[in-house]
Amino acid sequence: MSSWYDKYLSIYGKSLGEIPGTVLDEIKGKLTAQQSQEPLISIVVIAYNEERRLAACLWSLSELQTKYPIEILGVNNNSTDRTEEVYQRLGLPYFNETQQSPGFARQCGLEHAKGKFHFCIDADTFYPPRYVDLMMTKLGLPEVSSVSSFWSFFPDEQHSAIGLFFFELIRDTFLWVQHFKRPELCVRGMVFAFKTDLARQVKIRTDIRRGEDGSLALSLKPYGKIAFLYNRKARPITGYGTLNEGNLLHSLWNRMRVQMKGISRIFYKTDHYEDTEENLMPHK
Repeated sequence: MSSWYDKYLSIYGKSLGEIPGTVLDEIKGKLTAQQSQEPLISIVVIAYNEERRLAACLWSLSELQTKYPIEILGVNNNSTDRTEEVYQRLGLPYFNETQQSPGFARQCGLEHAKGKFHFCIDADTFYPPRYVDLMMTKLGLPEVSSVSSFWSFFPDEQHSAIGLFFFELIRDTFLWVQHFKRPELCVRGMVFAFKTDLARQVKIRTDIRRGEDGSLALSLKPYGKIAFLYNRKARPITGYGTLNEGNLLHSLWNRMRVQMKGISRIFYKTDHYEDTEENLMPHK
């Protein structure tokens, strides 16, 4: 059975030189048509060495169906491959951030965004056509400061569709329980959007290696609710960079083992994170 993201998979994992010029031209034309000079929403893609995945992500963004004026921007985070050339070939406005980390990359995008609402995008992920408008049903509410969604993985030879279904069911159930008291722990950068002015007030942390997304969500809590969207039509599809282990059972077991340590934390609210030494960026 075909899926909405199948055509994006046709170029996923291919180098820039392997993607047909006609496809690249199509993506470029659609991206250009999406850009507004007065955007309400900024859609910001961060990429570090994503030459083989970035074009597929941008193809999905080029086909967003939205009633809002948007801009799509890129950030090249000190890549050593042809990531920057992908941005250039597709005619996407982008910025180079030489300080390497997701925090620096997202802060760079935030500084250049024009929109009142800011959508974080990961370059190895595909976004469904109605993603923006469905997220805005929550983010547009005055009492909401930020919104996050669930996400899925595409099946492949190592990960069956039925295996992924049960893996995601268990994961999503845990995140649903966790979000009542600790919504910031459920946020992932690939499915995170927020009000730009609030994020500029609190700023994105650049002194940590990972967790800048959840940390920002925690900082935004005093300004409004962290909302979650459970609509499957708003669920992006991503690769396996966040799984790493390969085998689903192994991945699930590792996550359960980690989450069970200090599991009581999900029942108590907090207003700050306890930083660990290994997650802090080295001082220059």
